[in-house]
This record gives sequence, structure tokens and C-alpha cells, in this order.
Amino acid sequence: MDGCVAVLDIGKTNLKVLAFDGQGRLIAERSQPNGPLPPDSDCPYLRLDTEGAWSFLRDGLREIAKSVRVEAISISTHGAAGVLVDDNGAVLPPMDYEWEGLDAEADAYAAVRPQFAETCSPYLPHGLNLGRQVFFLIRRHPAEAARARAFLTYPQYWAWRLSGVMASEATSLGAHTDLWRPYGADFSSLVDRMDWRRLFPPMRRAWEKLGPVKAEIAAATGLRPDTQVLCGAHDSNAALVPYLVARADPFTVISTGTWVIIMAVGGRGALDPEADMLANVDVRGEPVPCARFMGGREFATLIGAKPAPVEAADVAAIVAAGVFALPAFSDQGGPFAGRAGRIEGPAPTSPQGRTALATLYCALMTAHLVDRLQAPGELIVEGGFARTPAFAGVLAALTPGRRVAASASASGAAEGAALLAHWGETVAAPKTRPVDAWPIAGLKEYRARWFELVRP
Repeated sequence: MDGCVAVLDIGKTNLKVLAFDGQGRLIAERSQPNGPLPPDSDCPYLRLDTEGAWSFLRDGLREIAKSVRVEAISISTHGAAGVLVDDNGAVLPPMDYEWEGLDAEADAYAAVRPQFAETCSPYLPHGLNLGRQVFFLIRRHPAEAARARAFLTYPQYWAWRLSGVMASEATSLGAHTDLWRPYGADFSSLVDRMDWRRLFPPMRRAWEKLGPVKAEIAAATGLRPDTQVLCGAHDSNAALVPYLVARADPFTVISTGTWVIIMAVGGRGALDPEADMLANVDVRGEPVPCARFMGGREFATLIGAKPAPVEAADVAAIVAAGVFALPAFSDQGGPFAGRAGRIEGPAPTSPQGRTALATLYCALMTAHLVDRLQAPGELIVEGGFARTPAFAGVLAALTPGRRVAASASASGAAEGAALLAHWGETVAAPKTRPVDAWPIAGLKEYRARWFELVRP
């Protein structure tokens, strides 16, 4: 394919519309913050702002179509999101997974959800198990749910809005939803127990073309009527695509954004659901052992403002002062869920000090999960934490003897989504840069002390 691929990258924190040329180069990008809408008289729960997102995405496509020829649209979105729809649109607004009101049905849902051995989905807070959202919506809003023709996971919801074609897809269904059996490549017993299989459209691959954009979309955006819409993928799994097409297993990708997800491609380590370890499913349909924590959110909490540039000396100063950030600074899963985060020692007051502490904390959490997961091969840092050398440099210092590399791009999920339009073609390996371990005196002893402090 010679023309451009437009990517709709719908994250938990940010919305982006990007364009990549035929050689995979980023040639246009627009972004804006993303956030949920609070409960109100129209909707009693925290919900995703689909119409606000659509306005931004439509305008972004229109701007891109003015200057480049778009041949295909690919989509990546955050997980734990989906929409009950009829032929005309959503029958209920899609829920935001952080809504605490879901806990009202916690006991009833726990009684019907499958065992971890079947789904490789740990029991997660609020709505992070997507099946729990479906369960709640059908129980609490039966009249609206009865009108639903389908339940569309979030990438496929946007693909349907663009193309009019409904599809199901494995990366979204396999992202800790309770709805999928990663090692059986089929829906879970929950789906059949609740008679939900009828709600899921036919399975399609992430790279499959569902069809051209609808005529009204072409008219509203200026896109060519033959612009193809791809099925799309869960964003963390989209970030794997550039490596899947250019590398042999095993290797480990550390996808960083709102969540830090350690993805052990070809890994065989045992999974502990109590530590938020799980199996995702890649675009090939293969299970990928993973471990995760809400690193981007926790990093932002610890710095309290904008991050400042930090060097090895800044991190070394935190180590020398014996200051520890102890988990967790988010209530959304991770290996230390349920604990209240705290700082032990004199809390830094300068922007550099706070950023150094936050960087050290996120690198310690990542190194801990790399060990727990027995993550194999080279460690490749991609996403937001790849923008500066700090995180990867500290991680390399915490994992002596491991090869660590950083992606040359911070748009891994979007690049992977764009590459779906070239699936089956020979593509170059993504550019990475080797990372040298930062020299930090006393780090080994500091890590041992940190682990003593966080152990139960």
C-alpha cells in the first residue's frame, strides 16, 4: 500500500489522530486530552465521552484529508471499554472502568465469573474486567440492553461507526475481560452462561479491512469514498505489532503510558493473579504473559506538576538520602493493589527531586514485575517513558546483565496500528537505541531495602 494510513489512537488520557506515510513515517499528528463524563440526569454512571471524542476525531481526519491521500484508517484504543449497540447507535453510553458504582454488583458478578485458570484474567477493581461492565449494564438497565443487537469492544465500535460493519477481535476480547479464553481461542464460559454469545459479531483479525468508510463519513471528512477501515486493536497489543513483524520470539516490550504493561512475548513464567499478572492476546491470536501497574498515573501523582529533566546525579541523590516511594499511588490494580502509597524519608521538594523519585519508583516497580514474570530476552521500552533517557537508564541499572533498549518513537501503539495496514508485507525492524545503565551508587542496596519495605 502506497498511500497514507490515518490512525485514531484513543487512549485513556489522550486522543490522537495521526497519519503515517507508505514508509511508516509519521507525517501529521493532532492530540487533545481525553476524559470521562460524570454521572448526571441522563446517565447515572461515569461514562466515556464518545461524542466529544468523535468531534475531535472527525475534525482530525478532515484536516489530514486536506493534505494527504488516506488509503486506510486503523484504530487503537485503551482496554476495558465497549458499547452495547443497536443498528442506530449506542443503546447505553459506554462505561468508564474507574466508576466505583460497579461495586454494587460485585458479589453477584463474582458468583458467575470464570476461574483465572480459564481466562487468565485476575479479579480487578471496578470495571477493569470488561465482563463486569456488561453484567452490570444488563442487570441494571434491562430495557435498554434488550434492544442491543451487539456488544462491540472499543476499537471495533469506532470501526463500526466509520464503516457500518460489526466485528469482534481477539486483542480487545483478550485484555483481562473475563470474556475470552486466551489458551483456547474462544469465548469464556461466562459468555455462554449468561447467553451473551449472540451479542458478539463474527471474529475478524485486527488487520482485516472491514470495508470502506460510509458515504456520510466521506462527505463529513473529505476522505475518499474507497478509504478502507481496518478492524483495529487494543493499544498495548498494537504497540507489539512492529516487533512481532520484525523479530523472532522471545523478547519483552514494556509499553508505557497511563499503564505500564510488561509484555513477555514468548514468555513461559507462571502468572499470579494476586499480583495483577495476566495473559493478553496479540494480533496473531497468541497469548502473551503480562504484568502491569498504573505507572503513568502514579508518576504524575508523585511529581505533582510537570516533570523536570533529571540526570543520574538526581536519582543518586534520592538513593543517598534514603527516600522511598512505596506503592501504591493508584487504586487501579498492580501488584500492590489495596495499599495506600506513601513516601518514607524526607520528601523531595524540587521538581528535579520529585521527578527523580517518581522515575525511580516506576523503574523499581517495572524491574520487580520483570522478575516476577520471568520476562525473557531484550527489554524494549516504548511509549511515554521512552521520550527521555531517565526511566530506561534507571531500569538498566536495576537489571544488570539484561539488554535494555528504548524505542526511537514514543508513538508505539499508533505506529503498530498503522503497520496493521501493511500486515504480510516485509517491513524494517523498528528503530531502537541501546541503553546504558545509569551509574547510581548504592542502588543495589536501595532496591533490596525498597523490597523489604513493600513485602507483606
